[in-house]
Amino acid sequence: MPTITKDACLADLQLRILTTELAPGAALDEVSLAAQYGLSRTPLREVLQRLAGLGYITQAEHRGAKVASMDIGTMRTFFQTAPMIYANIASLAAENRTTAQLDKLKAAQRDFTQETANGDAAAAALSNHRFHALIGEMAQNPYLTASLDRLLIDHTRLSQTFYRPASTAEKDLIRKAVDQHDAMISAIEARETALAIDLTLQHWDLSRDRLERFVRPDPLPVDVVSLKDRRHAI
Repeated sequence: MPTITKDACLADLQLRILTTELAPGAALDEVSLAAQYGLSRTPLREVLQRLAGLGYITQAEHRGAKVASMDIGTMRTFFQTAPMIYANIASLAAENRTTAQLDKLKAAQRDFTQETANGDAAAAALSNHRFHALIGEMAQNPYLTASLDRLLIDHTRLSQTFYRPASTAEKDLIRKAVDQHDAMISAIEARETALAIDLTLQHWDLSRDRLERFVRPDPLPVDVVSLKDRRHAI
């Protein structure tokens, strides 16, 4: 790859992490990345430090950098925290949004609608990321926005599953998600705070079960022999 800027390297690594091309918990080799992006070690380390500050990776002394994990503890916190953050962001967005921000949100929704229709899971997840990040900007609260930005990293990685429907019912969920986005825009535009919160929580509930499948193992088949029955087996 030809030499690129640090900002371009940062953006590309963010994209690769969000689409799980770089898997959660994967080790990041500085030598390999420097060669891929045509950067020397010093600017690459600056990029990695920025990624760590944003929550995309973790860095430990003598252990190098790793993509932020999605272990059980992290996911438990994610599912506990997400509805609270999203609800408060929606409330403030309805109070503080500007016309220019609404125009951007509507444009993001058009992109999201198109990507879901195309069936491109990665593109749809990234468009959804953009949609919710713009609502975060509307909130105009740096404390909540910082939390939302971190939350969206894991939400976008998890939602690769949601946007790969395996049945007609799951396709219907995606279409409903599109409709809910439209309703959220209308509520925010009308400054209907309570409605924006309610719609946001409905939107979270819509995808929650599918998101959990990303980290929850499939149940054992019903015909698995019990441990008691196998106790005397040779």
